[in-house]
Amino acid sequence: MNVIFVAPRFSPAASEMIEAALSLHHVRLCVVAQEPLEALPPSMAQRLAGHWRVDDVTDTAQLEWAVQSLAQRHGAIARCFAAFEQAQGPLARVRERLGIPGLPSSAAANFRDKAQMKTVLRAAGIPVARHRVLHSLQDAQAFVREVGYPIVVKPPAGAGARATERLENDEALQRAMQRHAPSPHDPMLAEEFLRGVEHSLETVTLGGTPLWHSITRYAPTPLEVLEHPWIQWTVLLPREHDDPAYDDIRHVGDRALKALGMTTGVSHCEWFRRPDGTLAISEIAARPPGAQMTTMISRAHDFDFVRAWMTLMIDGQFEAPPRQYAVGTAYLRGQGQGRVAGIDGLDLVQRELGHLICDAHIPSLGQVPSGSYEGEGFVMLRHPDTQVVADALRRVISTVRVHLG
Repeated sequence: MNVIFVAPRFSPAASEMIEAALSLHHVRLCVVAQEPLEALPPSMAQRLAGHWRVDDVTDTAQLEWAVQSLAQRHGAIARCFAAFEQAQGPLARVRERLGIPGLPSSAAANFRDKAQMKTVLRAAGIPVARHRVLHSLQDAQAFVREVGYPIVVKPPAGAGARATERLENDEALQRAMQRHAPSPHDPMLAEEFLRGVEHSLETVTLGGTPLWHSITRYAPTPLEVLEHPWIQWTVLLPREHDDPAYDDIRHVGDRALKALGMTTGVSHCEWFRRPDGTLAISEIAARPPGAQMTTMISRAHDFDFVRAWMTLMIDGQFEAPPRQYAVGTAYLRGQGQGRVAGIDGLDLVQRELGHLICDAHIPSLGQVPSGSYEGEGFVMLRHPDTQVVADALRRVISTVRVHLG
């Protein structure tokens, strides 16, 4: 079975996905990437059936050329997909042109264009943040008159909280509009600022039917973390993923995926529980989550979630054992300026919480800061009791400090 996996570079996450696909013995795996084959470990590279390098995996013409070339060399392509969000639209168009099954381009556009996504969801009665596409300062001012401050502005095709700003007043709005200069050809997206506790909802869907869900809770929100470099971010995956308290988001999430046109895959939905108990969806991506969440799901169920995703995408099958653990991740963010110069508190955390630690990536001295809410490393903990994990997360972020200098 000839399968193509597309990734811009061979990051640790992409390499893990490639390894998972290679573990399926009936699969002949080809990879399309912006990096040469030599960037992969030889033990992995020599097991690939093919590799095609392109300059840009988001360029439809380059992707089509790569897929056609690999098909000429290796035979008909049965599956062609990616986890990289920015490649979803181009890949969908290539699949349709070449007759390869997968997420339709209309659905890919719904997931990728966040303004279009919210329009589709609102039309389906799904609670989402009010939004407006900005072509000018006047558009932004009109939106503020409608929803008030604060508002959030970001690119319509953004990913995660990157390039996202919260604006609190007219002065901040003026500066942001001067900096971004939105126009009909290069618009911005404005949204009302959602208040409450932010969560994610991961859903496994097969042929348009939801099969499985997972919930996480963010503390604080990624946007707040980016705004305040001193804040340490945590994500908690509770053991009680089937708790009735989450019935509403599971129901709303399934309706949202149906409205957007989800077929087969794993989706990552970010949503808020407002102070009054109601919920609102922020955005949904037709891909597995980042920020170590696939590993967290694996540890919670004692199975390989990435391999299960590959089996879903390639064979249309998905099975997960019962959840046995709660899992949490504390992201270690450097404080100050410069490179990683020192780390305090790790010995204490190891002594107190070592029995809970299941995975960790400790920053190395001289490491360049990531500039993201994921920080320079992480500590992942697991235990059958969700409260034990929640308490341990607070202990980690109050104890460990990564110093930059």
